[in-house]
Amino acid sequence: MLLLKRTIITLIIILNCISANSHVQHYENLNLIKFDIYRNGKLIGYHSFSFKKNGNNLSVKSDIKFEIKKFGVVIYKYKVSGTEVYEDGNLIKFNSITNQNGKNKYVNLVLKDEKYIIDGSSYKGSASIDSSLGTWWNHSGISSNVQISAVSGRLIEQKVTFLGKETISFNGKEYEALRYNFSSTDKKLKKNKKLNTDIWYDEKTLNWIKASFNKKGEWEYKIAEIK
Repeated sequence: MLLLKRTIITLIIILNCISANSHVQHYENLNLIKFDIYRNGKLIGYHSFSFKKNGNNLSVKSDIKFEIKKFGVVIYKYKVSGTEVYEDGNLIKFNSITNQNGKNKYVNLVLKDEKYIIDGSSYKGSASIDSSLGTWWNHSGISSNVQISAVSGRLIEQKVTFLGKETISFNGKEYEALRYNFSSTDKKLKKNKKLNTDIWYDEKTLNWIKASFNKKGEWEYKIAEIK
């Protein structure tokens, strides 16, 4: 019983911390986040975010690039370029272009009349402003029931589960991290469309520092640079 009470108290503290800071301004001192991308333990590419502030506006540019090789021959290429625009901490615009091994995907999103209007390669329509954009760096996504795909614009109904606190280390640096699982709640989805991703956020800064998921291999994002 004592252990249960301590666990509940810890969760309340964590949730209060997250609720109090779940806005973009929390990241106003960030300039760059860069991840190394691993598949089955092999480094195959990177995912980076660059932050630019201009008064009350914030622009976040993301780039992803990786290649999968077999016997030294490239068999799969993936490249994404996207930009998020925030005004007074609110997402007002997002655009992305993806080349997925020769197949092009896109998202054009704009805030209008208190909802998001989406023109994407997989979805065209509207979404609630309570939806989160699936770029992961902003921890406020843990409180959202719907995630907007940053690749195709499709709406992903999700459940977020807090898995606990962990100590993880990269390049000789230790992080006290909060681990969450993001999973699809729509049971009708095909397996390759279902979301099932673990995300780690630094407990002190709430910066995204790690991700892992299984999709035709074991994938990991590990923080390589942050400033």
